[in-house]
Amino acid sequence: MVSQNSKEIGQSMLHKGITLRGIEVFEALARTGSVAQAAHATGLSQPAVSQQMRNLEAAIGAELVDHTRRPMRLTQAGQMFLRRAGLALTELRQAQSEVTVMDLAHLEALNLGVIDDFDDDLTPRLATILGDSLTGCRFRMITAGSNELADALRDKSLHMALFAQIEGKLDAVVEYPLARDPFIIVTPEQTPHAPAALLSGDSDLPFLRYAKDQLIARQIDAHLAAQSHDLPARFEIGSHLALMAMVARGIGWAITTPLGYMRAARFHNKLAAHPLPAPVPSRTISLFAGDEWSGPVPRDIAQTLRQLMQTHMIAPAIAQLPWLADGFHLLEDYNRIGD
Repeated sequence: MVSQNSKEIGQSMLHKGITLRGIEVFEALARTGSVAQAAHATGLSQPAVSQQMRNLEAAIGAELVDHTRRPMRLTQAGQMFLRRAGLALTELRQAQSEVTVMDLAHLEALNLGVIDDFDDDLTPRLATILGDSLTGCRFRMITAGSNELADALRDKSLHMALFAQIEGKLDAVVEYPLARDPFIIVTPEQTPHAPAALLSGDSDLPFLRYAKDQLIARQIDAHLAAQSHDLPARFEIGSHLALMAMVARGIGWAITTPLGYMRAARFHNKLAAHPLPAPVPSRTISLFAGDEWSGPVPRDIAQTLRQLMQTHMIAPAIAQLPWLADGFHLLEDYNRIGD
């Protein structure tokens, strides 16, 4: 049975001005329980977040958040509103990502590479969105690791590529940063070992490494060396899903990123994710385009990718692991030309 309070909220939504920005702020606050973290997630100042919440609650005529508790918690009215508003936001973000790339019919050819981290979710969505927009265009899409995609961009066999920033610079390339992907620790679900004990080697649970020829392995090893963590190289696994399967089986623990963790959703019931102790390293996921492609096309594709990543990767990850809110997020819309 629908409560009178719920009916009043629904009616107020029909008759009063409720802004999309206000709903986004409310969703971020509900997810993080903190004005500071909501501000970070939405790109607003903390006073602006508080003002958006006051405006939204005034428009609805009900308190959505218990402001006296830390972390903040939703009221009953807030829980009901979140269910409805969350569904609406997901639909709006998906619609925005689908219409962002529309004016590509003039292209004759597009060769695009995508990091294999996105194979399960983002790549199929991106392919269908671009396929609808690239009428009459010869479209080629490949998936590979970051190093392979960077090489293909250098030799001009790809026009654009989505991958993690690599060591060194790419010449004559425009970079469109998309998201910050911090490193995290993944352990078997029931492990009694704290992250600090794992990193110090004071545990009988072995460290499972990525294969040394992978970019992510070199990034992780560089961080461990900088923090003077010397862990035995007993296991070296080239397949990300195989690595996560071994962790889920209880064979060892690993360092990965939220994108990697979410890619292993089939194992989540047997995995536990933990923050990496500070300083927390991260990798940047970017769209790279040859400088002859600078202009609206890569910018539009980059914006579509941001929307897809927020809706289908970042938001679900933070909903499952709220402590990711500070580190796992989209990056500003700017670009940089490689020297």
